[in-house]
Amino acid sequence: MSQARRRVVLAVGGVAVVAIVVVALFVLLPGDRAPAPDLASAQGGTGQTTAAQPQLTPSQVSEQFLRAFSTQQFSAAAQLTDDPAAAESVLTAVNSTLRPDVVLATASVLPEDTAAQPTATFQLSWQIGGGQTWKYASSFGLVRSGQRWVVRWNPTLVHPRLVPGTKLALIGAAGQPTAVVDKDGAPVLTWQGSTARAADPKLAPMLVGAMSRSVTPQDVAGTSRIALVDGGGKEIENLFGTVTPPKEPLRTTVRVKTQNAAQAAVDSVSAPAYLVAIQPSTGGILAVAQNTTAGTAPKALNGLYPPGSTFKVVTGAAALGSGKTTANTVLPCPGSKVIGTRTIRNADFDLGDVPLHTAFAKSCNTTFAQLAADLPLDALPKAAAQFGLAADFEIPGLTTQTGRVDAASGVAQQAENSIGQGTVQTSPFGLALMAATVAKGGPVTPQLFTTVKTTVKTGYKGPSGAVIADLRSMMREVVTAGRGEALKGYGAVHGKTGTAQFGDGSQAHGWFAGYRDDVAFAVLVENAGAAAPAVAVTGKFLGAI
Repeated sequence: MSQARRRVVLAVGGVAVVAIVVVALFVLLPGDRAPAPDLASAQGGTGQTTAAQPQLTPSQVSEQFLRAFSTQQFSAAAQLTDDPAAAESVLTAVNSTLRPDVVLATASVLPEDTAAQPTATFQLSWQIGGGQTWKYASSFGLVRSGQRWVVRWNPTLVHPRLVPGTKLALIGAAGQPTAVVDKDGAPVLTWQGSTARAADPKLAPMLVGAMSRSVTPQDVAGTSRIALVDGGGKEIENLFGTVTPPKEPLRTTVRVKTQNAAQAAVDSVSAPAYLVAIQPSTGGILAVAQNTTAGTAPKALNGLYPPGSTFKVVTGAAALGSGKTTANTVLPCPGSKVIGTRTIRNADFDLGDVPLHTAFAKSCNTTFAQLAADLPLDALPKAAAQFGLAADFEIPGLTTQTGRVDAASGVAQQAENSIGQGTVQTSPFGLALMAATVAKGGPVTPQLFTTVKTTVKTGYKGPSGAVIADLRSMMREVVTAGRGEALKGYGAVHGKTGTAQFGDGSQAHGWFAGYRDDVAFAVLVENAGAAAPAVAVTGKFLGAI
């Protein structure tokens, strides 16, 4: 068999050498190193042939070079070339870049020792992360350096496309580093391996869990590739692996600026506080916030509380929709009124006879209790349903509850329910949806993502256009001349205040629900005693967005 048919197989691993006439096999386990080629003993410490140690032939030099290359002994391999410094630099850099688990160098054709211009051809195999193997053919020539044969150094030896001024790059499969972006494209969740983590641990703790459960984990295994790049790192050509565009991040409807404003607003009070903001035009959830005093349970989304006078939006819609009254109908607003077995009182005021819109702005309990007493017992549940307070949505990753408004058992309970007491219960999420319905003029489907849609299990239809128009005017008057006047300096705010007694009636929650432009919201401050703290939280929120 001629020397041209000899084969050399080299691998990173524990050393095993088998010599069978014309075939040499070298295998090393990761972390081990084969002995460096003993050039001094083979060719003399000065590189000159000695009588005891004959000069290496081109085929022997080729074998030693491939062995040193495979065992990652780059200094030794470089010493077998005509440019040791350049060779060691490139070989070390390539190995550091590819970080191979195993390198296999197999001689295809070793040079004829009698050839005037001996050439060796070989196969290189790099086993890189993810079990991928990159294989290709290469070659090198040998030249005389004094009395000895050496490998003619050229970067193309490492890869045929590698030339001076270029380098190899291992491009990992991390893909798009951002898992979820907000409404404006700002990072919300980023990938850490195949796990999505909050870009800011303080951002939207009530929502990031839902986002991380909804985003598809990235498949990072087995998709690395190797590219040829220029000196500045710009890709010239893909050499190995498949070029796949990064997965687009999931886009949430949350706006980081709005969420941060909501969180800062609820953090401004020590009592448990909640804020939910929804974009009426799209249904996109813009923010969900609650302070540390409120705990970790998502009460902003599904906690049920008596809504107090914010429920007069519903009662007003029921009265206006009945055709028995208009926003300008003059009605009595006494300081107290007995309806059935209940005595309904105002907050220490008596307005006399005033238009309905004034009674709404000033939050006259007695006016609305009397209006409700004259309606059918199912009128309030039907009206509440027109604002989504009986709707059921399956929002990916979230558990929400809008409210519970049952038919009253009698006129007395109907009167209590009409002012958001009695058996009526709503969540901050539900009242934000109610406000969004008024702002939009029709039903709103809450969304957390722009592409992963909400499933509507129980939908709803909004009030008539005429009722919506009256409610908008009345809710604006609450801010311009009513209980929400503290918000006059925050733009065209529409809303309704609410004080909701609970327990034995000695304590009360404070509410404000409303909208400005394309942002609808609800604020609840537990055990606030009045609506003023909720109005103050609302002002901090609106002032920051």
